[in-house]
Amino acid sequence: MAERIEEISQQVTILFAGDSGDGMQLTGSQFTDTAALYGNDISTFPNFPAEIRAPQGTLAGVSGFQLNFGSIEIFTPGDMCDVLVVMNSAALKANLKVLKKGGIIIANTDGFDPKNLRLAKYPDGVNPLEDGSLEGYKVVKLDVTKITRNTLAGSGLGTKEIDRTKNMFVLGFLYWLYNRPLDITIDFLKLKFAKKPDIVEANVKTLQAGYHFGDTSEEFTTRYTVKAAEIEPGIYRSMNGNQAVALGLIAASKKSGLPLFYGTYPITPASDILHELSKHKNFGVRTFQAEDEIAGICAAIGASFGGSLGVTASSGPGIALKGEAIGLALMLELPW
Repeated sequence: MAERIEEISQQVTILFAGDSGDGMQLTGSQFTDTAALYGNDISTFPNFPAEIRAPQGTLAGVSGFQLNFGSIEIFTPGDMCDVLVVMNSAALKANLKVLKKGGIIIANTDGFDPKNLRLAKYPDGVNPLEDGSLEGYKVVKLDVTKITRNTLAGSGLGTKEIDRTKNMFVLGFLYWLYNRPLDITIDFLKLKFAKKPDIVEANVKTLQAGYHFGDTSEEFTTRYTVKAAEIEPGIYRSMNGNQAVALGLIAASKKSGLPLFYGTYPITPASDILHELSKHKNFGVRTFQAEDEIAGICAAIGASFGGSLGVTASSGPGIALKGEAIGLALMLELPW
């Protein structure tokens, strides 16, 4: 085995990208939590497709999670990436433009079969992993699907359940590449799937397989270390934008003296606001999960008309459905 080189990096930006069912948000959030507990400063940017469950393998269905972590103070998720993890050809095509020249591409080769290439609108017979178009990048080709299935052969799980653990293999590989422990993610899996020990075992086994693959293969002769940042000692909390919005709404409710009413319909990524607000009934917050987007905003408008701080939220397709009711609220000049 070739001798391994340890390289110190001040900061690294990684973008995980794949279909919305590939678990890229979970993968990115777990790497984020591990890096944060290690002591790195961090900024993240989850990116969801605007379409309602776009067809699998298409450019419109690509979901991503970008994180910038370092031993220095971090202010943004980063403009350009050092590492691009792609689970299929559409993810590569949609995100290659944000990868630095000389950057690392970690590609799941199973996502570059003729069907996926066609869905990603590559010309017939063109495979970017094979045609030389990625010269200038460090390309690591891994058949993640095949390795994952081999890892869990005999587990008793179906192919569909096994394939859902592919993201853990990628995460384990990245943990090895950047000298990160597995313990935090293993504890998370045990808690999340506490009532499904077979799922816990499968995910942990795949996570460990990814880590050991990095350790035993010769794909990389360099391993990277990003030291802890000089952060003032104290008690910190992990918070994303949706949680911050929820806490801001509660603060606005208390300061204005108006009870907070939140009427909505679940839609990624706005659903987290509903989840967070529903935990704070002790502040007089009322949350209402309506039967559709229109009912959600109309309930918020009615609550505002009745003297509450009426709030709703959504994302692209939901905002389009709410358009007529938004016009009503503007005409009524309601503070919603």
